[in-house]
Amino acid sequence: MATEAIKILLVDDDDFLLDMYSVKFKEEGFMIDIASSGTDALDKLKKATYDVILLDIVMPALDGFEVLTRIKKEHIADTSTIIILSNLGQKEDIERGLALGAQDYVIKAHFTPREVVEKVKQHLGKK
Repeated sequence: MATEAIKILLVDDDDFLLDMYSVKFKEEGFMIDIASSGTDALDKLKKATYDVILLDIVMPALDGFEVLTRIKKEHIADTSTIIILSNLGQKEDIERGLALGAQDYVIKAHFTPREVVEKVKQHLGKK
């Protein structure tokens, strides 16, 4: 699967992180779209298809768990690989995210942006 055909939606309310991850994924040839809130993410997911959704948990108004719940309930992005990318690292948070349908849970502080890109590539290789 050529990376230039791969569309990623990066959902995070931190502009610095959005920029940092966007640059890294673009360097690797991915098409990247960003959403700075849960509401923005749901709007974009209703209009376009993404191969991968990188979803933060801690966001104002609509957190990542709620976004994930709505994605599953409304059958939005049924074919997308959803990877939670969060600083919440408690066992309960990880279990909740996976139970809600995420394929993986990546703790931001434990991975460099390059390692996050590699993690995404691993998931795409399983498709």
